[in-house]
Amino acid sequence: MLLILQNLFLHAIFAAIPAVGFAMLFNVPKSALKYCAMGGAIVYTCREFFMTLHLTIELSTFLASVIIGIIALYWSKKNLVPRPIYTVASIIPMIPGTYAFTAMISLVDMNSHGVSMELIAIFIDNGLKSVSIIGAISFGLALPSLYFMRYKRPII
Repeated sequence: MLLILQNLFLHAIFAAIPAVGFAMLFNVPKSALKYCAMGGAIVYTCREFFMTLHLTIELSTFLASVIIGIIALYWSKKNLVPRPIYTVASIIPMIPGTYAFTAMISLVDMNSHGVSMELIAIFIDNGLKSVSIIGAISFGLALPSLYFMRYKRPII
């Protein structure tokens, strides 16, 4: 159990690094960088937690995006900073790079070596998984702000 928690903590730290790097790339204020790091760590940890509960990666990504959407709404109200400053940098560790890369490599293989049923299956499987994960991120980030702003609900 301790090894699992230690591994999860280490992954959270490594998820915070690209979140901060992406935030620095887009000139996020220094005072917001710690929130971007926490957001990246929270999102990745939540997704991994939901995946250990045997949820799919798409559903886990959606739930983690909803959680960071709610947290970012609170942070943005508290610090008077626009919400995308926190959310865009925080979701970077969840971008499905491996699935998209595998789909594109299979497409290139189909172009250079000919079309086979195996390559088509790899392309469709990884391409749909990439699109589903990106859709889950988008919808998960939009849902909390739509709910709290449309219905004028207090945020925590």
